[in-house]
Amino acid sequence: MKDISQLVRPNIAALQPYSTARDEYKGELGILLDANENPYDNGINRYPSTALKEQLRSRVAALKGVAPERLFLGNGSDEAIDLCYRVFCEPGRDNAVIMAPSYGMYSVCADINNVERRMVLLEPETFALPVEKMLGAADSNTKLMFICSPNNPTGNAFAVSEIERLAVAFGGILVVDEAYIDFSGKPGVLQLLEKYSNLIVLQTLSKAWGMAGLRIGLAMASPYIISIFKQVKYPYNIGTDTIALALEKLNGDIAPQVAEIVSERDRLAAELPSAGCVQKVYPSDANFLLIKVTDPRGLYNALLEQGVIVRDRSRVALCEGCLRITVGTPAENIKLEKCIYSYE
Repeated sequence: MKDISQLVRPNIAALQPYSTARDEYKGELGILLDANENPYDNGINRYPSTALKEQLRSRVAALKGVAPERLFLGNGSDEAIDLCYRVFCEPGRDNAVIMAPSYGMYSVCADINNVERRMVLLEPETFALPVEKMLGAADSNTKLMFICSPNNPTGNAFAVSEIERLAVAFGGILVVDEAYIDFSGKPGVLQLLEKYSNLIVLQTLSKAWGMAGLRIGLAMASPYIISIFKQVKYPYNIGTDTIALALEKLNGDIAPQVAEIVSERDRLAAELPSAGCVQKVYPSDANFLLIKVTDPRGLYNALLEQGVIVRDRSRVALCEGCLRITVGTPAENIKLEKCIYSYE
């Protein structure tokens, strides 16, 4: 196991985190006169309960098969991405290696934190992971490396063995974003957490679980990294109603919806190539398809005119001529197909 404590910024390692009186009090809460809240009960007049958040953390941890001390709950996965930079990267000195094309917030957070980003292109057309090029882009100041699997916007998942090669060879923190893993028939890398202390796995309740409006992201890592994240995050980063609603929604069964989305994805992937304007549909392990078309901007605008909103990725490196289309309900997908087939 690598000693990752040496990767943490010294000021973060020495940080005295913000602490509330309720964190310090171990008995049953009584009269609350510590936080300058409105004392009149309306259901949300108090700051979020630590006990309620721990209940959600335990529930999600059991769902994911990890120990609660290995799980951080964030205000969307974007909070966890930002924390990676704030915890490990000295602004103006350190850098991060980021595969491209991929999720834009890895780069945005690097820019916000004044961290150099070193972009490494995937292999053209196949979008294969260039393991050696990723490692070759790193130096002694490379603190982070970002992998998205299944990848946004290309849709493909990478082999666990390739990601493990990076975890072994890279001296910094390897961040693997698995936001779309529930739609993939390929395994993720959660089973590697106990083996590699420099691994952080991001997931979310926004996609398969249908809680995008609640903004709950997950970071799973060593207990040490999770403890640092909890020290650096802002107090009460997830609201009371959000926690309560998430606990309620987690009682549901997402399997039928996930199965239908995957089935519709595969159906669209098989049928769309017969449309005259579609040149290629790339294989996908996610809940979206990347398609190459003859006139991406024209088709994009034509879809907009019919009230169908997709994502134009034609200006992204390696995605020239491409649109990214989220898989909708069967009825929505039928309308999408009609619009695409009718486009000249």
